[in-house]
Amino acid sequence: MFSPASSMITDILQLHLAIPEASVERFWQQQPSPFSANGIRWTASLNQICLDALLPWIQEVHASKARVWKNPASLSSIWEVVNGSAIDFDHQRLVIIPTAAADFEELRVPQEWADLPSWAGDYYVSVYVNPDDQEIRVLGYVTHHMLKQRGQYDAYDRTYSLEADCLIGDFNVLWTARRLCADEVRRAEIAPLPALSLEQADSLIHRLADASILAPRLAVPFQQWGALLEHDGWRQRLYQRRLGLPEAWSVQQWLQTGISDLAQQLGWGTMDLQPNLARGANGAARVLVRQLTIAGKLYEFCVFQQSEEVWRFELQSASIGGLIPGGFKLRLLTEDLMPFENNEDIATSAIEQLYLEVCLSPGDALTWEIEPLPDSYEREILRF
Repeated sequence: MFSPASSMITDILQLHLAIPEASVERFWQQQPSPFSANGIRWTASLNQICLDALLPWIQEVHASKARVWKNPASLSSIWEVVNGSAIDFDHQRLVIIPTAAADFEELRVPQEWADLPSWAGDYYVSVYVNPDDQEIRVLGYVTHHMLKQRGQYDAYDRTYSLEADCLIGDFNVLWTARRLCADEVRRAEIAPLPALSLEQADSLIHRLADASILAPRLAVPFQQWGALLEHDGWRQRLYQRRLGLPEAWSVQQWLQTGISDLAQQLGWGTMDLQPNLARGANGAARVLVRQLTIAGKLYEFCVFQQSEEVWRFELQSASIGGLIPGGFKLRLLTEDLMPFENNEDIATSAIEQLYLEVCLSPGDALTWEIEPLPDSYEREILRF
C-alpha cells in the first residue's frame, strides 16, 4: 500500500546530484548524433548524463580510482543496442540504469547486464535524470544476487524487473555494506555463453546491420546475441554497419591515409622512425602505436610490417630503460578468438620487450590480448 510518509522519507534518503553545466548544454544542443534513431540518441544522452554526474561523486567520496567500464570512446556502440552503463571501482562494478520517468515504479535491467559474464555487475542502481532541473537522483539499488533471486524476468523485452519498494533507497548503504559485510554474496552464478563461429557472427552482423530493426537485441536468440555483444570487435562492427560508417580497423588504410577517428579516440597513433632506426626489414619506418596503462604504468603496443608478409607486434615500456615484469603475456588470436601456433610470448622474468611475428595475407584479421589486462581494455579486430 502506498504511503506518502514513507515516500517522503525515501526521497530524503535518496542521493541528489547536480548535472554538470557542460553536460546540460550538450544535452540541449541536439547536435547530429552517432546513432541510428532519435530515440536511441535520447537514451544515450541520459546514460552520458548519469556518468558525468555520478562518477565524479564516487571518485571524490568513495573510490578515487573509479572509472567508466569500457573506453568512453566506444560507449556509443553499447548504447546503440542496449540501455545502461557501468562504473568499475575496487574490483567491483556498478551498473547504472537511467530513467526519465518521474513516477518511478520499478527497476528494469536489460538481460545483457545480468546474464553476460563479462558485463554483469555487483550492484544495479536506478537513476532518475531530470535535465530541466539539472539534477539526477539515485532512486535505489540492488545486488546482482538480489536481482536474479527476486526479480521477474520478462521474456518479451528480455529484462529483469524489481518493484521500487524492493530497492535499497539509501545509496550510502551500499558503501557502508562494502566495508562491514565483506562476505556478502553480491553476484549470482552466470552460465557461460556458447562460442560463435566467424560465419555465424558475419551472418548476424549482416542481418542486424539494417537500421530499420530498432531493437536488434530482440531479433535473435539471446545466446547468439550475447556472444556477439561480448566480443568488443564484433559489437563495433555491428555499430559501424548500422550507421553506414566506413571500415575503422584496416591497418593498411591506417598506414596509407591515416588512422580512423574511432581508432584515434581509443588511443591509436603512428610513429615515424629515422631510416637508420627503422625496424622493418623492408625499410618501412612507420609504426602503429597504442599507449596502454597496465598496473599503473605506461606501456607501448606497437604494430609494423617487418617484410612483405611478416608483421611484428611488440609490447615495451614507455619509459626509457623500463622493463616488462615477469608474468606479462602478449597473445594474438584469430578474429573468432582461436589460438594458432606460436601466438603467445611470455615474460618469464623482467625483459625489455615481448614480441610476436606473424605471416599475414591481405584480408586476414587478428585480435590482441595482454595479461595483465590494460585499463579500459577492449578486444579489437585489426584487419590487414
